[in-house]
Amino acid sequence: MEHASLLAAAQANLRDSITLALGHAPDRGALLVYDGRSRLAALLAEGYRALLPNAATLNFDKATPEEILRAVDALAPKDLVIFVQSTRFRLNEFRSRIELFNRGLKVIEHPHLARMRDEELATYIDALAYDPAYYRAVGPALKERLDRAHRVKVICEETELVYDTPLEDAKLNIGDYSGMKNIGGQFPIGEVFTEPKEIRRVNGTIKLFAFGDTDFSVNATEKPFSAVIEQGVLVAAPDAPGAFHVVLEKIRADEGVAWVRELGFGLNRALTRERRVSDIGAYERMLGVHLSLGAKHAMYTKAGFPKKHRFHVDVFAAIERVEVDGEAIFEGQRYTLGSPTDATGHF
Repeated sequence: MEHASLLAAAQANLRDSITLALGHAPDRGALLVYDGRSRLAALLAEGYRALLPNAATLNFDKATPEEILRAVDALAPKDLVIFVQSTRFRLNEFRSRIELFNRGLKVIEHPHLARMRDEELATYIDALAYDPAYYRAVGPALKERLDRAHRVKVICEETELVYDTPLEDAKLNIGDYSGMKNIGGQFPIGEVFTEPKEIRRVNGTIKLFAFGDTDFSVNATEKPFSAVIEQGVLVAAPDAPGAFHVVLEKIRADEGVAWVRELGFGLNRALTRERRVSDIGAYERMLGVHLSLGAKHAMYTKAGFPKKHRFHVDVFAAIERVEVDGEAIFEGQRYTLGSPTDATGHF
């Protein structure tokens, strides 16, 4: 796709994120910090500059850390900070999003943009689209159903993974920050996630079609492979590719076993099994189900899972259906609850 078409699409989607999701008003202050080390970073920075002509703008590779921190200090609570990053910015002891939230600032982060290949730019830009009618209907309906669940089945071709346990309070990442202290986060958005209250009550087999590789890229396989889970631990992957076994070996060497913690439901209709981007952090919003391997899940505290653990590797299921207490909530590549609009992944 030509630059002009990509830029026009990016501006339309970024405008909706700024105004509809974050509620940023034109009279509020804004700061854009960007770099030009990748085509996607340069393109998004150009889009943001056009949409926010009065924003302070700093090229990370030309400004000093002190200049950037002074620009942040000049902002007032409820102002907006945007980081457009080919990798991830490091500012000495400044912890980026956490520090910005502590100051009451709204935040949009686009990290690791250099991981996206040229042929993935249109997909990433489509994933930035914000449809409040869709996200704010499906997201809360899904959370409500998961929060009162007692048994969940993740069904793939010839396999079932059964969660015979209630789930933790589900978290929303749907661009609706009503009643929340922190406004914003990493984009693209579109996810509802939880984990089992009793991890050892997760048993069965699941088919995976992609996983986070050791370089944080998405490794998609030609055919889905099986992963056998017993009492919340991935114990076997008999037909998995060698790269997946390398990931498993790293987790087991550090943590002993490969726990399965997160149960994530991606809502982003621009990202599907067939339409992917290379960055695992962006692709995590993919329409469908992802799990995490490893003992780390910072959003939930559990006895026996100290915070020192460092592995949280996303894996993506080739699902046919998800049932909650016998009711289908995902089938035919769409969510079946709460949606006033098309919930399929058509772009």
